[in-house]
Amino acid sequence: MANAARVDVWLWAVRMFKTRSAAQAACRGGKVRVDGVPAKPATSVGVGSRVTALVGDRQRDLEVTGILLKRAGAPIAQQCYIDHTPPPPPREFVAPAGTRERGAGRPTKRERREIDRLRGRR
Repeated sequence: MANAARVDVWLWAVRMFKTRSAAQAACRGGKVRVDGVPAKPATSVGVGSRVTALVGDRQRDLEVTGILLKRAGAPIAQQCYIDHTPPPPPREFVAPAGTRERGAGRPTKRERREIDRLRGRR
């Protein structure tokens, strides 16, 4: 096992990104930080490094506990980091907007405004 790895390779190997090119794009786009500093794809990470990455729509805060250079199974990958990410906030229940009768035609301008008000758009 190596003692350091590129951050893009490590993020791909521990299954944070589906492809290595997606991990590289995240690094280039400023969505990955290593120890609080914006990281380029070739930035080295070692045991004890703190990696923060925007994965999808969620900010992940990971502490490196092991180095992987090749993609491994999920149980092995999970042993190579400690996830310090706070749990996501609970989802709020949103009542569905009113439905129209089938065959009622297009809503009028007044009805569209009422629909928008119900959905919270205006």
